[in-house]
Amino acid sequence: MRPVTVTVGPLATASANAIYTSQTPAAGALTLNGVLVTSGVAVMDQPRRVLITTTQNESAKTFTITGTNWSGQVWGETITGPNATTAQSVLDYATVTSITISAAAASNLTVGTSTVASSPWVRLDHWSQPETSIQATVTGTVNYTVQQTLQDPNSSTNPVTPSLITWVNSSDPNMVGATGTIQSNYAFAPTFTRITLNSGTGSVSGVFAQSGIVPF
Repeated sequence: MRPVTVTVGPLATASANAIYTSQTPAAGALTLNGVLVTSGVAVMDQPRRVLITTTQNESAKTFTITGTNWSGQVWGETITGPNATTAQSVLDYATVTSITISAAAASNLTVGTSTVASSPWVRLDHWSQPETSIQATVTGTVNYTVQQTLQDPNSSTNPVTPSLITWVNSSDPNMVGATGTIQSNYAFAPTFTRITLNSGTGSVSGVFAQSGIVPF
C-alpha cells in the first residue's frame, strides 16, 4: 500500500455558541444562527466535534445532528442531552446543516465547537502485509492520540453506523496523549486508523505505510 498522509489541525479557537446562540428551543429544529452560520448552514474552519452546552438537565432529550464530513458526504448522529453541562458529538463535521431536539428545552442552551477533532479515516489494505509503519509529525502545541478500529461501516455482512464505531487507542502508550513527533507501528492491519487531536493550537500530520502486498 502506498503511504497515506492525513492531517488534523490547526483549529480555530473553540466557541460554545458559534452554531447556535443562547436560546430555549421548542421541540424540533433549532434555528442555527451562530457566527459560523451562513444561509442556515454552519461551516467549520476544519472538520471538528460539535459541543452542546446546557444550563439545566436535558438528559431526557436527544439531539440529532446532521451535516457533512471531510469529503462532503452526509452523515449524522443522535446524542443524549447533557445535565447542566456539555455533550460532545462523536463525529467530526465540516458543516452542520441541521440540529433537532426531541422535546422542548428546560432552559437556554448553546451549540458550538469543542477543542477536539479527528483526521480523516485511513482505510488500510487487507491485501497488503499487515505490518504498518506510522509517523506522526507535530507542528506547534498539541495533545493527540492515534486510534484504530476493526469495525467497518461498509461491511457487506456486519456494517456499523459511523457514529457507533468503537475506536481503540494505540497499544503504543507513546501515541496516547502524545505531544511530540513519534514513529510507531502496527503488527496487524486494523480496518481504519486515525489521529485525534485532543487539544492544542497546532497540527499533526500522520503517515501510514504498509510494507507490501500479500505474497501469492
